[in-house]
Order: sequence, then structure tokens, then C-alpha cells
Amino acid sequence: MGNYKLDKVISVRTSKTIYRDGDKVIKLLGEEYTAPRAMSEALNFAAVGETKLKVPKLYEVTQINGKWAIVWDYVEGISLDRLMEKNKDKAQEYIERFVDIQIDMHSYSASWLPLLAEKMERKIKSSSEIDATCRYELLGRLAGMPKDTKLCHGDFNPSNIVITEKDEVYIIDWSHASQGSPLADAAHTYLLFWLSGNINMAEKYLSLFCKKNDTPKQLVEKWLSIVAASRLPNARNEEKEFLLNWANVVEYQ
Repeated sequence: MGNYKLDKVISVRTSKTIYRDGDKVIKLLGEEYTAPRAMSEALNFAAVGETKLKVPKLYEVTQINGKWAIVWDYVEGISLDRLMEKNKDKAQEYIERFVDIQIDMHSYSASWLPLLAEKMERKIKSSSEIDATCRYELLGRLAGMPKDTKLCHGDFNPSNIVITEKDEVYIIDWSHASQGSPLADAAHTYLLFWLSGNINMAEKYLSLFCKKNDTPKQLVEKWLSIVAASRLPNARNEEKEFLLNWANVVEYQ
């Protein structure tokens, strides 16, 4: 069990706080995290680490003050969202690189990861904010979607891309990783841009993703209501109205 200093906060989220202690990052999970849940998240990290993608090295899973913690090596660099903010004149260059990184990630598989479709099914069934008729419709759509087992991040956004001084690309935060459809993963990213209020970037991202994949937009759009509904159980209160609006759309307009 490591002896870590928890005095340098990197980020704070609803049920977790992320610290840096020297060359280590410590993700301290909330009290509601059981041992299986913490181990499952660490397993995601380890499974992705078996691919050729550059990801931080998992160091250990431990307990700190009675709470579970996941520890990995710190990657020195700057996140892509900070680069976008710092160099607005390079916005097109950065969003193209962002899409290229995601498409490359989708070329990998990680058989230890959970199936995205099964995770979505469980989440939709537990979405109390959606009525039974809508849940039935969404589950039917999900069952009819093409099956795939590509590596999906589940929270792929510019803040989870770190660029080092040597221009190496690291993808971080694999807590939502799964195997599934790259188009579902793209729908997640599209909604994340919307949730951040960056609608123009959302549309630019979707156009680029579909162009580079030679994929009709309509195939990604078919996932949007399913993805929105699956995010509801763990969404922050300020996100729920937005996600409900998307989840209740019969077809993307």
C-alpha cells in the first residue's frame, strides 16, 4: 500500500477526486465505490494497457483512509483542450487530430472489457427518468443496432488527450471503456461537445468523423437517443434535462 500525499488536486468530480503526487496520479474514489467496482475500473485500465496505444501505466489499486484508490504513472504534457484554448487559430488542426486519434483507437480490440451494448441495456433499464414506453422503444432500437467489439472510450473528449513535449499522444481516463460500436462512441463524443456548450465544435466533429470514416451521419445519429438515455443514471442534475430531450427524440431531426 502506497503512502501518498493528497495535497495537489488535479480535478474534482461527483464521486472521485484526482491528485498528483510526484510521478504518480491518485484517483480517490467515493465511499459508494465497492471493491468489485474499483477493481473493475482498474481492469479496464489494465486491459487497454495491453494494446499498442499509449496510455499511462497502471501502478496499483489500494485503499486510502478507507476509500479505494487507483494509482497510475503521471504523464507530463498538455491536454488537447488546453491546446485548443491556447491556440484558437489552430482549431481545425486540433479537431482533425482529435478525430484521427479516436479512429486509430477504434482499430483496436480489448477482449477483457465489458460489452458496450450490455452496459447500455442495463443503464437504460435503470433510467427512472424515462417512462416505460420510451425505455421499450430505446431497448428495441439498441437490440437492432449492428454488433461490434472495437475499443470504445466512452468519455472521449479533448481533456482526455495528453500531448507530450515529444508530440506523443496519450489517452487517459478509461473508467468507461468497453467493446462496442465506434459509431456509438462517436455519438458519446458528439453529446459531450453539446454538454460543454460547444455546439459548433460538435457539428464540426461529427462531420469530420463521418468524412474520415466514409460513414453517413445518419448512422451515428441513430445512436444519439440510445447514448443519451444510457448516460442518464450517472448524469449530473444540470445535464439531465438536456439528455432527456435527446433520449425522447423518436428520430434525430
